[in-house]
Amino acid sequence: MKNRKIVIIDEDKKFLGELEEVLTASGYSPVVVNDAFSAVDIVVQRKPDVILLELKMSSKNGFELANEMTRVFETQRIPIIAMASFLKDESFPLMNLCGIKRYLKKPFHPLDVISAIEDVIQGSRQLEERVEERRRYGYPNEVENVYTIKKEELCSRN
Repeated sequence: MKNRKIVIIDEDKKFLGELEEVLTASGYSPVVVNDAFSAVDIVVQRKPDVILLELKMSSKNGFELANEMTRVFETQRIPIIAMASFLKDESFPLMNLCGIKRYLKKPFHPLDVISAIEDVIQGSRQLEERVEERRRYGYPNEVENVYTIKKEELCSRN
């Protein structure tokens, strides 16, 4: 768990401060971002192990931001955990399409966020191993192109 970088993107500065404190006390290296427009640049620069992303921000939709990060080469494989107080049922399939691996309903217990972080890191490691194995054996990626086009449509609508 030590030295894992976590970028937290949220407009609520009080929440950011509290979550930063919890993650630091748990052995992580959090980076707080309260400006959605600079978030992708900061994520590219910091190369975190996980991104915690608020979906309901006034400046920029969290779904759009997640979708942007899946299109940038340097950030496309970083697991994203979404955070929000309330979501409509139709948002859950959309999260998957936009590259979001997990959802935490606010307010959440500190142990829940730590558990979610460790789960997505473990899942990401396993996915990387499977992708590498497919590359080694020369499997094609035709399905990925169709999936990407559909994902772009849906994520930009919300």
